[in-house]
Amino acid sequence: MKILNNPIATNDQKEHEILANEVFHEKEIIKRRKEIRAYWLDLVKPSETMLSCFDDAFNEVMFGAVIWGLNQDPSYPKVITISRVAHKIDNISIPGSRWGIDNPDSVYRVIPISNDQSYVIRGKLGKQQFNENHFTLWDEDMKTIGLISGNQIVADQKGNFEITVDSKNSFNRKNHIQTSKGAKEFYIRDTIIDWQNDRPNLLDVKNISQNKSNKPFSKKKNIEIVKKYMKKWAFNTTRWNQQALSKPENEFSFKIDRDTDGALRNQVYLMGHFNLPSRDHCINLEIFLDDAKYFIAPITNIWGTTNEIMKKNGSLNNHQSKINDTGTYSFILSQDDPGIHNWLDPSGLNQGILTLRWSGFPNEVVGKDLYVKSEVMLIEDAKKNISKAQHILPEEREEQLQKRARSYSWRIED
Repeated sequence: MKILNNPIATNDQKEHEILANEVFHEKEIIKRRKEIRAYWLDLVKPSETMLSCFDDAFNEVMFGAVIWGLNQDPSYPKVITISRVAHKIDNISIPGSRWGIDNPDSVYRVIPISNDQSYVIRGKLGKQQFNENHFTLWDEDMKTIGLISGNQIVADQKGNFEITVDSKNSFNRKNHIQTSKGAKEFYIRDTIIDWQNDRPNLLDVKNISQNKSNKPFSKKKNIEIVKKYMKKWAFNTTRWNQQALSKPENEFSFKIDRDTDGALRNQVYLMGHFNLPSRDHCINLEIFLDDAKYFIAPITNIWGTTNEIMKKNGSLNNHQSKINDTGTYSFILSQDDPGIHNWLDPSGLNQGILTLRWSGFPNEVVGKDLYVKSEVMLIEDAKKNISKAQHILPEEREEQLQKRARSYSWRIED
């Protein structure tokens, strides 16, 4: 396979997104969007702050449902990237498709499959500082049926590999995933910890079954799937966030179930919601990784999307952050710039969801000593507790954000 600077920008992806954009603006889908809009606002009854970011987030979540819903035919599967920021294809504006408490470090791709058919997924390993790419086989409820992790993939000297997928045992086949009743799709994640230099795997899929359908899904069937997904996306996002919103604000101790609902095993997710009392206040966080190779702290709104992630520090991972001499990480979450390197920027919002994630533990055993300490305090007091080495000037912040935007830009290349 030919190496691409942007392995996401395949011909299938471009054609799929252009089609999705057309479907998104069809009368039947516009009508459905209006219905889901009213349903979701009534279901959540948002605060004034969360209402202020609803329209943009809503459009992304709904377009995300279209992107995903149009790739559900197991006889004619495609490798499709979901949860992207807005971009252009041949001067056509493609909306963002983020949803489901997205991780800005992750490239998410989906492949529909059926238990009674056979497939081969061909790929080329991408350059990744932290080798976390998971081929997770899900059922309808996002429960894991099968899994191959990146460190298990057998590839040739050039990084090329094949994964076979069918209902039979492996029979000594390398890179095989056995399907079972209820298997619905692959959910594939590549973690891009070094935004400038890391790249996801290049992927393609082929249905090699003798019994696949001769006809792809009809437009009518695709539209019905999309309409179903639009409501499902709104409901699931609310359900996931409610797990955090039901806990005391500014407390980050709720653990997400790692075996269901799309979370990954052998990892730790701590989730909470914040509510800053004023622009002078912040949440001061101290994080210990306990030998985890990877950590990220993304901010999302209650609609399940991250805010501005390309031009602002809407998330920070351990590669992007400065570490303390003690081996811990200090972060300040505040509306205004606190003048420290590890600023978590909520894009001007005083409320939101913060998800803390640790991964890459030695021998895949979760560390027992990892922790997070958090405290609401005045920004000026929090800054006093942070090493001078963390302090930065406005021009240094500008340089940090420019570097961030440049390092992300390949993901939206046409």
